[in-house]
Amino acid sequence: MDKSMTAVLLLLCSVTALANSPKIVAHRGGTADAPENRIYAIDQALKNGADKIWIILQLSSDKVPVLYRPSDLNTLTNRSGPVSSYSAQELIKADTGYRFASGHNHLYCNKGIVIPTLKQVLQQFPATDFYIDLKSPDADPYEQEKAIEKVLKEEKAFRRTRFYSTNQAFLNTLSDHVQRFESRDETRDILANITMNHHCLIDKKVNTQRWYGLELRRKVEVVEKYTLGEARSSSNLVWDHEAMKCFGASGGAHIVLFGKKMKLIINSLKS
Repeated sequence: MDKSMTAVLLLLCSVTALANSPKIVAHRGGTADAPENRIYAIDQALKNGADKIWIILQLSSDKVPVLYRPSDLNTLTNRSGPVSSYSAQELIKADTGYRFASGHNHLYCNKGIVIPTLKQVLQQFPATDFYIDLKSPDADPYEQEKAIEKVLKEEKAFRRTRFYSTNQAFLNTLSDHVQRFESRDETRDILANITMNHHCLIDKKVNTQRWYGLELRRKVEVVEKYTLGEARSSSNLVWDHEAMKCFGASGGAHIVLFGKKMKLIINSLKS
């Protein structure tokens, strides 16, 4: 696996007894090797050995789920404004290789690498599992859910997709047969209790497989309330052996760890 790809990977760990081998997940389809969230990038990531693909979704003006991350098209393309101000057909005209790389190294500019729809990606890679991050800054949760479920039903992709979001409303509105990650807030709270109090909040009476996603190391500010005020201190939440044992309790769990360097993640899990 080349060095550029190692900087944009996530790690999927299955913890039932901390025995299953970790899987490599290409973040944003492999953002260091090619324009992110594009069919070309996904294809390259799979060729480079990625086991799963993480993509980011927004909703176009005509309610079509498309792959794009930032809140403004100007961040990565030659267009400007939010994704929701363009139709899916209009987004095809945006050059997503326009700002890739720096200086004169614009290898993908004017190469026809456009913003794909979720439907196109699922059709292009029928045997690939996708973790889908919902990031629409202005989408109505119910309209988005309806649009997503329509695509999943048409492509028979319910079993090979799983959804994540920092916006809990996006997850709450998904129908019961759409697979999803646990709440990010819940994940952080469980990890914080392990790190700071050595207390596991996992309900051991619920014997089900669960899915979590969070940074490998997460900096947080701890606020302690007192009668006469409050105290603030910084802390780092870390996925150590104690954390993995807790999250793997009661049915086991699948955990996607977000990190910059694959080598650092693997070494941390082995220690």
